[in-house]
Amino acid sequence: MYAIIKTGGKQYKVAPGDTLEIEKLDVEPGKKVTFDAICTVDGKKLEADAAKAGKTKVEAVVVDQIKGDKQLVFKFKKRKSYKKLRGHRQNLTSIRIESVGTEKAPAKSAAKKPAAKKTAAKPAAKKTATKAPAKSAAKKPAAKKTTAKTAAKKPAAKKPAAKKSAAAEK
Repeated sequence: MYAIIKTGGKQYKVAPGDTLEIEKLDVEPGKKVTFDAICTVDGKKLEADAAKAGKTKVEAVVVDQIKGDKQLVFKFKKRKSYKKLRGHRQNLTSIRIESVGTEKAPAKSAAKKPAAKKTAAKPAAKKTATKAPAKSAAKKPAAKKTTAKTAAKKPAAKKPAAKKSAAAEK
């Protein structure tokens, strides 16, 4: 299930588990925010009526308050010696969508525990990986096979350049 929400004068397509950067909201990191959906899609069912879709609530958690990439604004007027270069960084809020209506994002706490076990196994894998390239470097590349067709073909002889006439030289 996904929904279309409107915030900061823009519309975003969101699904549970998505992370977005939206216009700045005056909310501290870790707090929950609720948006009204203007359109919802649940499998094959589409609800485009804003009044009916507005009943669907989209819950999100504020992850961080950040600044966007620098946007350069260059003003220029030809033949007037007028040039101005200005930069701008927009204040943004990074959010993670927790739920759209009744559908919730998958729990990430279960995924973090197996990741800790994998990190312990990585040093052993690195030791074996360093030995393997030494063996593969000893292999010689396969020789090119020549066939009757490629052996019979010879490159075409180049034609000499045309001589210039006496009238063209003057």
